[in-house]
Amino acid sequence: MSGSAPFYQKHHRHYDRGFRSKETESKLSQYQTSSTSATTSSSSRRSGGLKVTSYSGLEASRLSPVPERVKPTYLAVDKENQIIGYVVPIFRGSQEFAAGFSGTEERRARDTAGYMARRDLFTSGLEMERSEQVSRREAMRGSAERISLNKRIHEHGEHFKRMNEDSLMHAPDFVIKPRSHTVWEKQCVRLHCTVSGWPDPRVVWYKNNVAIDPLSNAGKYKIESRYSVHSLEINRCDFDDTAQYRVSAMNSKGEQSVFASVVVKRFKGEIDESLPSPRHGPVSEYGINFQTHIVDKFGVSFGREGETMSLGCTVIIYPALHRYQPEVQWYRDDVLLSPSKWNHMCWSGDRATLTFTHLNKEDEGLYTLRVTTKSGYETYSAYVFVRDAEAEVERAPGAPLDVRCLDANKDYIIVSWKQPAIDGGDSILGYFVDRCEVGTAHWIQCNETPVKFARFPVTGLVEGRSYTFRVRAVNASGMSRPSRASEPVAAMDPADRARKRGTSAPWTGQIIVTEEEPAEGIVPGRPLDLQVTEATKNYVVLSWNPPGEKGLEGVMYYVEKCVSGTDSWQRVNTEIPVKSPRFALFDLAEGKSYSFRVRCCNSAGVGEPSDPTEATTVGDKLDIPSAPSQVVPTRNTDTSVVVSWGASREAKELVGYYIEASIVGSGAWEPCNNKPVNATRFICHGLTTGEKYVFRVRAVNAAGLSQFSPESEPVEVKAAIGGGIPHGVFPEMGPGGNAGRLTEHRPRWTGAHETVQSPPDTMRRHTRAQADTEAGGHGAAAASSALAPPRPGGGGKREGGERGSVSWAPDLAKDLAPEAAPDSLCDSLTDTAPAAARLDPPPAGGAGREAAARKLPVDASGDREAARPRRGSTASPAPPFGISVLECVRDSMVLAWKQPSFAGGADITGYFLDYREVVDGVPEKWHEANTRAVSERAYRVSDLRENRKYQFQVRAANMAGVGIPSQPSDTFLCEEWTIAVPGPPHDLQVREVRSDSLVLLWKPPVYQGRDPVNGFYVDIKEADAPQEAWRGVNTKATESSFIKIKNVKEGESFVFRVRAQNNAGVGQVSAVTEPVVALTKPGTKEIVVDVDDNGVVSLNFECGDMTADSKFVWSKNYEEITDPSRLTLETKGNKSKAVFNTPGEEDIGIYSCLVTHTDGASSSYTLSEEELKRLLEISHDHKFPVIPLKSDLAVELLEKGKVRFWLQADKMTANGKVDYIFNDNAVSQGDKYKMNFDKNTGVIEMIMDCLTPADEGTFTFQLKDGKATNQSSLVLIGDVFKALQKESEFQMKEWVRKQGPHFIEYLSYEVTQECCVILKCKVGNMKKETSALWYKDGHQIKADENLGFTEGVLKLEIAQISKKDSGVYEVALKDDRGKDTSTLNLTDQGFKDLMNEVFSFIANSSTPLKITSTDEGVRLYTFVNFYNDLLQVTWHYKDAAIAFSDRVKSGVVGEQLWLQITEPTEKDAGKYAIEFHDGKAGLRRTVELSGQAFDDAFAEFKRLQAAAIAERSRARVAGGLPDVVTIQEGKALNLTCNISGDPLPEVTWLKNDREITSDDHCILSIASGKFASFTITAVNTMDSGKYSILVKNKYGTESGDFTVSVFMPEEAAGKKK
Repeated sequence: MSGSAPFYQKHHRHYDRGFRSKETESKLSQYQTSSTSATTSSSSRRSGGLKVTSYSGLEASRLSPVPERVKPTYLAVDKENQIIGYVVPIFRGSQEFAAGFSGTEERRARDTAGYMARRDLFTSGLEMERSEQVSRREAMRGSAERISLNKRIHEHGEHFKRMNEDSLMHAPDFVIKPRSHTVWEKQCVRLHCTVSGWPDPRVVWYKNNVAIDPLSNAGKYKIESRYSVHSLEINRCDFDDTAQYRVSAMNSKGEQSVFASVVVKRFKGEIDESLPSPRHGPVSEYGINFQTHIVDKFGVSFGREGETMSLGCTVIIYPALHRYQPEVQWYRDDVLLSPSKWNHMCWSGDRATLTFTHLNKEDEGLYTLRVTTKSGYETYSAYVFVRDAEAEVERAPGAPLDVRCLDANKDYIIVSWKQPAIDGGDSILGYFVDRCEVGTAHWIQCNETPVKFARFPVTGLVEGRSYTFRVRAVNASGMSRPSRASEPVAAMDPADRARKRGTSAPWTGQIIVTEEEPAEGIVPGRPLDLQVTEATKNYVVLSWNPPGEKGLEGVMYYVEKCVSGTDSWQRVNTEIPVKSPRFALFDLAEGKSYSFRVRCCNSAGVGEPSDPTEATTVGDKLDIPSAPSQVVPTRNTDTSVVVSWGASREAKELVGYYIEASIVGSGAWEPCNNKPVNATRFICHGLTTGEKYVFRVRAVNAAGLSQFSPESEPVEVKAAIGGGIPHGVFPEMGPGGNAGRLTEHRPRWTGAHETVQSPPDTMRRHTRAQADTEAGGHGAAAASSALAPPRPGGGGKREGGERGSVSWAPDLAKDLAPEAAPDSLCDSLTDTAPAAARLDPPPAGGAGREAAARKLPVDASGDREAARPRRGSTASPAPPFGISVLECVRDSMVLAWKQPSFAGGADITGYFLDYREVVDGVPEKWHEANTRAVSERAYRVSDLRENRKYQFQVRAANMAGVGIPSQPSDTFLCEEWTIAVPGPPHDLQVREVRSDSLVLLWKPPVYQGRDPVNGFYVDIKEADAPQEAWRGVNTKATESSFIKIKNVKEGESFVFRVRAQNNAGVGQVSAVTEPVVALTKPGTKEIVVDVDDNGVVSLNFECGDMTADSKFVWSKNYEEITDPSRLTLETKGNKSKAVFNTPGEEDIGIYSCLVTHTDGASSSYTLSEEELKRLLEISHDHKFPVIPLKSDLAVELLEKGKVRFWLQADKMTANGKVDYIFNDNAVSQGDKYKMNFDKNTGVIEMIMDCLTPADEGTFTFQLKDGKATNQSSLVLIGDVFKALQKESEFQMKEWVRKQGPHFIEYLSYEVTQECCVILKCKVGNMKKETSALWYKDGHQIKADENLGFTEGVLKLEIAQISKKDSGVYEVALKDDRGKDTSTLNLTDQGFKDLMNEVFSFIANSSTPLKITSTDEGVRLYTFVNFYNDLLQVTWHYKDAAIAFSDRVKSGVVGEQLWLQITEPTEKDAGKYAIEFHDGKAGLRRTVELSGQAFDDAFAEFKRLQAAAIAERSRARVAGGLPDVVTIQEGKALNLTCNISGDPLPEVTWLKNDREITSDDHCILSIASGKFASFTITAVNTMDSGKYSILVKNKYGTESGDFTVSVFMPEEAAGKKK
């Protein structure tokens, strides 16, 4: 800015010269002329790189026609706008002086000559007086004109400020910051600061981040605010006032805070008697292993909104240490809870309690109590359900929940919530969002019409203010209750908040004079990365990044929109620019497509627009999720059901699921959860036992709630076998109660790298209709191959020269026996192969097969009755079907097929297999693979050609002959399988079909892959369902070759398939079974277990559909029982019994019974370990009846040491008798023994007054009631007897002791958080006359205000413990009834343990290590609540202890522990730590002094060092000059002052602001560079005026002023007159 313009015109261009008077205009013209030359001459002397202004504020906006005026501040700033000092403003004649002072010697000489000429001109005294009067009048007139002018300018500026306040608004700024203080106790301290900002900021003082309320502690604090100067006064500081104090200033433009520390020091030896009362703390736990047990647990709990609830558990910790406190934590859904206004946590020594002061639906979830000791931890979990409060309006919806603020900035805040589970019977129309400014109780509705989307941007907020939000739902019936209010959030950009809270440079004390050059404005560039972050039918949210080129000042934004297909851009925010790089647009036409772009603007102008967005159609981008599927309920407990369902498909941003339940036939649906769950399985509690329920599920996201899933099958609320899942915790669930799907999706081919390739053609072709299935887990032992591989190099030629000779595996005969085979064949399958081998060679062609088929049953079975044809007509069987490949090697293939659907009226006796080669798609001639019938449905065809393709067909044979062949199979390629995973299982059979369950059996795969098979997965689907409907039955692979499938839908037709797995992965699926209808046939019986009077355990099965050929086949684990050593089988008519010979653990398993020649009559019974124990107990009770006992013989001590032996019988009649035996001798009622038998309760007891050595032995109570007997004994010998006797004697002594004053809890100590040691004990049975005396090392301690007992507790407080407090402490209680003492040894190890605990508290109270810089170097420091001289700390550098030197020192100031590094270098960078030693692991605080942290600290050190040097070396006027000198004319005047500075300052003397030089009349001198003298040899009236001395060096300038007044004596004055 040009120096030719006067100071007032620099900021007030609106001032017109026409307003001035002529005289004022003349004076200003002269001033302007002199200022121009002065500024020109001084411009060359400006400091390089330093910018100082005498006023600051916003520049005049180029967007506004009216410039702005701001309030002046006097700060010196550098290039980075950091405050470095004050500015001495230059007003009126100061610029002339500055120019003259810094001019050339020639200019000085010219000014001096002019001064001498003017002095000679006014030699006459009369003319001088007249001239002075004229000068004074002109000066007064000019001063009045200037005052008037300044007043007009100020008034106009204030008017402009009121008219355009927004342009002057700026964030708070601390002009002067509070400084830290260190004071002694009982002193007062005052912190003050100066704050600028518009609007006027609100200032709040904090102590350790807690707001200070002067009214809460009257007289302690005094807060004042006057003229932007704010102060905090702390009266009579005590030790607790040592803290970090923060002052925060906030207005609508932002917030800024600065800090200052107050350290209160205490004289050593003083004890603060007003410290707060101690809190209980832990005790020593060295060498102890704790065992934690959680008992008296809380169960699944139900509450309602607005109610209170408490969850509690009793915690038993063994061994029990007095006042030992474990770490007790509460979690909700795996999230650690902290005490708040919604929940309180309490630990009473043995019970942990969590209390909800006001239940909300947000409180619903799985709660876990975690108790941690040094030996481990124990947890317990249970679910808490929170129901909706009663609606204020009938049929109104429930309140929304989980209201949160997702995005907070200056212009809007996005509020989100979750929809309620209850809609009141009518669909929810939408939601209303309310806001409330923090500090008020006034709620304002934010949206006029309800919004259906569960997110809403709230606009119209005041920047910088904090708000809370709540949401209400509305339907056709009315409004819901409001949700719980959200957490407060400020309408401010996060980046702005972080920037506003940044600290500024401290005061340096340096004063620099310069002028400010105006910064030229820069038009901002294009905004970057504009995108649509959210779009609904109600609003669209845009976000972008600020431009890279925006100048030094802030930017604002204009948002423009354009309808797609047009080029007409319309500005959205025409009135108020956007301040944040985000914006929410409303009032867009739904269904239309828009593009958007953004422009930046500042005082320099409006920038170019950003790149437009893609066309965005106004509408909900987030779709409502689809309905869940396949809701499957499972029994759990008497009041709960496990509900699982299929996840909602293509659900975006899924929030969770709501589950509803309804009693069958009621039509009323109730929610099972009021907080969405993220799992696909949930335990519904609170159901009515015995009722049948159906369930449905719906999904929810921000767009809304989905349709309900199909209703589940009814399930009766009844405890499942095994007790169900307790308290809502699945074994596989996470703590949040969320589980994965019932099965995990697994691809068809998984495993090692060999299985990445496609399966061989032989496997791929016959399974092309199979779909991927869901399975999970891994199984167990592998199953061996069922078919033997071909002999190496085997094969050869058959008779007749036909290629394709075959072999078959005898070990498959038993496994692959047909279901409808003759009984003899089923009973003796192992003989099938030898019998078949004895058959005569068949004739060629079909005739040979006919003969073989007819001869096979007789020869193979050995039972001619079984081969007898059935009554009625007999025909050949229908063709088999479903030919598949089980294994393929180079020259052989194993084929399997399904039995015919029609057997022809007779049992199938065998199968014949044909094959033919397919060349280029053309099949050749059929060849016989076997000439002898095979009874199993699997066969190995050998001597095939490798890499050739074959087709196969199968014929079935019975007594009527060989049936027609099956349809040719798919074409299979004969190539060796090299895949790593197993082949398909085969021979799937379905048994025990019931309305809700069935059993599936299968055979292991012939081809096992690279590793043995270790498990199987079973898939199920409805028969008419598509392939995508396949779902897993078991999530974990089963080792068995059978599985019981439960929870099938009654009357539905199902099909099944099986997959095997090995270490490489899951193999190919088996062939699909025929459809099976889940229906219990009439007359179906189940296996019944029975125990007779002799204790014999048997399994019984009855069948009403037997035929003459039917037989009972018993199996264990679905393998036929052939060993009679464990079971004896008995069959009479249509009943069969399996009797256990000697039941034991070897008999555990699944027992099944199949009735042949029936329509699948079968049943099973599972004998588990628990069931076996139950049966053995029943068997024993039947053999040997006993009197049941509720409790065995036990002993307990009564009052006065009496001993009670007792037991309790469960059932005894009035005829029951008891014999009391001691060491095989009967004892009876007498002085020593007191017996009692209460037949109503069954309690039998014997009481003895005391125990003597003669009572050592065995005590027995013998019971008899009819045939039933029982007895119980208790052995009291050795250490057990001695301990009981000792305890009895102790109880007797205790009873005597407690008759007088006594200790309930003996003397112990505890350490408080303030590191005070409290010795305390609990006493009882006290009287007024009872004396309580404290002793230390045998010397009585005098009673004072710290000694005494209240409510039975004696305490002694040791405030600052030291070595002198070591000793043996004793408390004695005494009165006329007796005396009791308690001693505590606090010497040696006891004192060491106590101090270690004190050190532990000190260490835990330490603050994180912080870095600060001083003018000497870098200091690391931490604060502790209390410092003890015995505390041992070690400073570490790079994990090594620091060796201290003159350069690196440590020390303690008050409660601050510090490490000083003097003159730091790069070698000092690294990791520093302070380690507190507490006798255990200790505590270490670390800080990283490297990288940016070291650079910042080093730079600050250098700056402070330079500032200190400058402060010490700047020019100073030390004193010696008076303010006013009155001297008589003609006298000599001599004044001397001290000056200092390094380098020596330049000295200049001024008179009336003009420089004077030394001459004969006025002698100016400097002596020794320290003393400046001013001498006037003979003063006269011309010497009157204002004199100044100005000292200056490179570090600063300082001046001293004094006034000389010369008067004439009265005589001389008279002569002149």
